Formats: sequence, structure tokens, C-alpha cells
Amino acid sequence: MTGDNPRALRDAFGTFMTGVTVVTTRDAEGRPLGFTANSFSSVSLDPPLLLVSMARASQNYAAFAAAKGFAINILSEGQKDVSNTFARPVEDRFATVYWRNGPAGSPIIAGVAAWFDCSLHQIVEAGDHAILIGRVEGFEATPAPGLGYYRGGYFTPVQTGAAVASGPDVVISAVIETGGEVLLVDDGTGGLTLPTARVGREGAQAALSGLIAGLGVQAAPGFIYAVYEDVARGHQHIAFLCPAASARSAKGGFVELSAEGLADVTDPALRVMLERLAEESRMGTYGIYFGNQDRGRVESIGERKKP
Repeated sequence: MTGDNPRALRDAFGTFMTGVTVVTTRDAEGRPLGFTANSFSSVSLDPPLLLVSMARASQNYAAFAAAKGFAINILSEGQKDVSNTFARPVEDRFATVYWRNGPAGSPIIAGVAAWFDCSLHQIVEAGDHAILIGRVEGFEATPAPGLGYYRGGYFTPVQTGAAVASGPDVVISAVIETGGEVLLVDDGTGGLTLPTARVGREGAQAALSGLIAGLGVQAAPGFIYAVYEDVARGHQHIAFLCPAASARSAKGGFVELSAEGLADVTDPALRVMLERLAEESRMGTYGIYFGNQDRGRVESIGERKKP
């Protein structure tokens, strides 16, 4: 593709992940001005220089070009609203933010990841934009992580990374049942448990199908029977009730849905769930459990025909 397609070229530029800044200055009357920009870059350490690109068609360009300097405010992950305010044609963009004068006189916005107050070093015209090169007269970096921008949208790498790292693993179990019996497997500690697997990128249904296939049992992936958070283990647990064609399997064994048959199930939450299944099987009505490993509620889903 050639470079004469502005929209496509802009989208291509947008594949480069950047931070988000608000560039500020004061006009000839001393009024604060600012705009959102991601075209910021460091230039030199000696002397300390940085740059930002600004559209020459901007209504604020003349004021920035005539100003003695400008400031770069690198926004933090919680400042999407600040970015949006300074990216839109708002009458007073500074009315909703707390700010102060920097050491060189340009507005510094509170709560940013870092700021650089600069004197104007040079202006370089470059097509429909101009490159404002500033000499850093004062700066400060804070522990706050910076807000990111990619393909036309914001991203928050630190917040997202923390959520992924601390979020619960999704675990599924197959309640494979037929004729009043349920399939249990060795839990590795001398007890019994339901066949269980962690959910990967393929999703819960694919994980369930793979789990059933690995057991060597003729069973159909069924409906969700319980959804609960195992707080102690950091698991989000989903149990599927899967009707089996027969009580034959390559792994584990079928046990009776009774107090005696379930006595060796070591996980209390699973044992309570299977005891509920035994009672619901006798009554012919079924429900879905929502809650955690200790307490929750059962929503009725009506009758289920036996296979």
C-alpha cells in the first residue's frame, strides 16, 4: 500500500504502542492551554531535550509556537478521563483537573506518571505537523504507571497484568452420572474426587470434551450444575452434569450416590454437591448452584429426563 492513503497510514502508525500525554502551555494572556498527544519522545540527555508533534492546523498551534515553553504531562493509568477531556473541544479543559505552575511556568497536572516542564528550544516544520523541541528545565517521575495507547484505544498494562496474575484459575469438573452412580477418580491423597481439569485458551466446552475423552467413558457434555468460587484455592469452579450411557470407564470407577458411596470424597464442597445431586435425582428436579465453597443458592431448572 502506498503512503497516499491517510486513513490507512494513520491506522498503521497506530500499531506502535505509546503512552498518552497532555501537552500544556500558556497563551499571551497567561491562560492555560493543553491538548492530548501520544507523539512524544525523548531526544537527548545532554542537553536534556524532548519533542512532541503538533498539527499545524490546530487552533492552539500559534499560541504554542509563540510561547516561551511547554510541559509534557505523562498520564497515569487512572487518567483516561483527563486524556478524553484534553482531546475534545471543551471550553475550559482545565476546569475539571487539579493543576499548578511548573518551575518554567507551564501547567503541571496532578496525578500524572511524570512531568517535564520545558523551555522552547526549536520548532521544526514537518509537513502538516510541526515538531516542538523542548529543553527540560524541571521534571518529576512518580511511581504511578503510565496510560497506554494502541490501535486507537487505551490500555492499562499494569492494571491488566495484576488482574491476570491475581485472577482465579477456571477449573471444570465432570459429574458423570448414570443409574444413581457417579464416576470418581483418585485425588492423589488417598481419597476420591470428580474428574477435573483447568480451562485453557480453548475454553470450557473444549476442556470438558477433552476431559471426558481422556476418561474413556461414553458420556455427553451436559449442562452446568454448579458455579462457585473456591476462595481458599483461588479457583472459579464450574461443574457440568454429564449423563453417561453406561457405568464403564477406562479411568476411575462409578460409585453409588449415597452417604456410604461418597464417604471418600475428600473435598467438602464436592461432597455436598454430590449429596444434593443424590437428593435431586430421587425427586426428579434439578437446580444450579451459585456461590462459593461454603455457601450459596440453588436456582431451580425444573425436571430432567434420565438418559
